[in-house]
Amino acid sequence: MALKRALGRVLAAALLAAAALAPASAQDRPLRIVLGQELAVLDPIISTNNATRAFGYMVFDTLIAMDGRGEYRPQMLESWSASEDRLTWTFKLRPGLEWHDGAPVTAEDCVASIRRWGARDGLGQLMMAATKEMRVLDANTFAIELAKPFGFVVEALGKPGTIVPFMMPARLAATDPARPVPEIVGSGPWTFRREEWRQGDRAVFRRNARYRPRDEPADGLAGGKAVHFETAEFVSITDVATRAAALQGGEVDVVEIVPPDFVALLRRNRNIAVRRPPGGMGQYMPFISLNHAHPPFNKPDVRRAAQMAIVQAEIMAGTGLPSDLVLQECLTIYACDSPAATEAGTEGLRERGAEQARELLRKAGYNNERVVFLHPTDSAILNPVAAVAIEQLRRAGFNVDEWTSDWASVAQRRLSREPVERGGWSAVTVVWPGIDLFNPMVNSVTAYNCRNYPGWFCDEEMKALLERYAAEGDGARRRELAAGIQRRFHENVNMVIAGQLSIP
Repeated sequence: MALKRALGRVLAAALLAAAALAPASAQDRPLRIVLGQELAVLDPIISTNNATRAFGYMVFDTLIAMDGRGEYRPQMLESWSASEDRLTWTFKLRPGLEWHDGAPVTAEDCVASIRRWGARDGLGQLMMAATKEMRVLDANTFAIELAKPFGFVVEALGKPGTIVPFMMPARLAATDPARPVPEIVGSGPWTFRREEWRQGDRAVFRRNARYRPRDEPADGLAGGKAVHFETAEFVSITDVATRAAALQGGEVDVVEIVPPDFVALLRRNRNIAVRRPPGGMGQYMPFISLNHAHPPFNKPDVRRAAQMAIVQAEIMAGTGLPSDLVLQECLTIYACDSPAATEAGTEGLRERGAEQARELLRKAGYNNERVVFLHPTDSAILNPVAAVAIEQLRRAGFNVDEWTSDWASVAQRRLSREPVERGGWSAVTVVWPGIDLFNPMVNSVTAYNCRNYPGWFCDEEMKALLERYAAEGDGARRRELAAGIQRRFHENVNMVIAGQLSIP
């Protein structure tokens, strides 16, 4: 019986789950996976590349992991506990964990790994700024003592989005956080065969015989990661048509991303499953980033007019994706169908279109200022999103100057804070995975508020809400604050939500 080939946006942990379900006859050949990005950097602490994150989940492991319901569960840990004032946190490792080289995993390794990760990751930096000290209590136990309240210790150590706090031996964690580690040694379910790595061709992994999976079913990124293949490969295929042909021909088993044009064709093959990831955290949200630094979007009322002009159903139709892979409308910044989803602040956004936008523009005193919209034509998702959004803004009365180029050029111009007359920009399409959006501390559309991020949005009320959110330990109160942060997002219009979709 052949392995049923899969097409869908996945993290490496999900691939492991798929491997665990594969029939026994498939074990004598590699599980071949084509990622959406080229694997170029192997150290998951110095790179935010999705391919590097997937590599990290293959080779390394985390202390805490998120399950399919968005809840945090022990992974490498046996348990954790907090003092009554929630300023001292104690963590105990599961017994018998080993690194790939046979050395035992120790609390010292974990403290060093957290310190290195905390120097690179945004949420990690916030946690380290609140930390008085980290200390080893015994070989399997360590503690984090906070100097001030910080409500996200567990969430930080279990965050699934980049940069993931992967554990590594202390000797490697001592590496300068700005430089890659000199060797790849983890404790995860796969070992990396560096001598067989051919960048631009393939990366090879072998099943880690030392790995001790948790004695429980796999659930999201949590649970037991049972591996039923001896070998797995990340295969590099840059041409998207060739990827689809390789999947159809059985040359590869999993393709992370193909253009929407290929979905119908691939669905006609009974050996290929095109799946929508369950829950919003496995899907993607495109946004229209507006430049708050210069006219016309330095005026909140003009930003609100742009918000009213964008009709998500038209944009989602423009992607060419089947209806079961898109949502007609999503107005929460935390991704619809996710644990953090809320309708706060969306009450006035239900009826949108050119007519409503034109009225807002008239009241805002818009004087036909030029809107330079950066349009990346080489992106399978951002290209159609930008094309439809530009037309919607024009219908609303905006004077849109479309600047088309490849994504690399768009990304470079997006960094410019100059006015449009000197090479700046007014609007650009961007996209983020739902798994990076559900927490306002790491969600780019809120976390970069007043932090010199392209778009340069800065709302003092949101800044105060984020500070309160970071210190809050009560779950119910935290949800109230998250709702308040979303309300401010919509009032200030940091960006405009363009929809939610599954990238096939």
